[in-house]
Amino acid sequence: MIEIERKFLVVPGAWPKGQNKIVMRQAYLAKQDNTVCRVRQKNDVYYLSIKTRIDSSSNYDYEYPIPAEDGQVMLNKICTLAAVSKTRHEVTVAGKLWEIDEFHGENEGLIVAEIELSGIDEVFEQPDWLAQEVTDDRRYTNAALYYKPWKSW
Repeated sequence: MIEIERKFLVVPGAWPKGQNKIVMRQAYLAKQDNTVCRVRQKNDVYYLSIKTRIDSSSNYDYEYPIPAEDGQVMLNKICTLAAVSKTRHEVTVAGKLWEIDEFHGENEGLIVAEIELSGIDEVFEQPDWLAQEVTDDRRYTNAALYYKPWKSW
């Protein structure tokens, strides 16, 4: 599946708390060139995913559910660094779903909003709680935040 998304920093304190809240942890099992293999926990469900960058706003993204016991071993024993921890708030604006990630741990204080689009040129409403666009800044990918957390910049 091809994922097309835009990513923005969020004005602290100005964004709405979402109707749906997901507690997430994710860590990386392997990284090669533009491809990563990660294990992700969303609330109590675990996933294994492979993501390959196509360009600055597009990725091949495949995600598969795995047994919780396997996911726990991968996150807590196989992955070598502390998992990226965040709370995802889902907010709908003008009919489009925004995922607002409020990071914890070594990325505490970072808040990023993403929107998935059907095409790179799709027009969408930009809420007033958005700050700088960081779609092209690879430091804000979850993989980059895993290997070099925001607090260390």
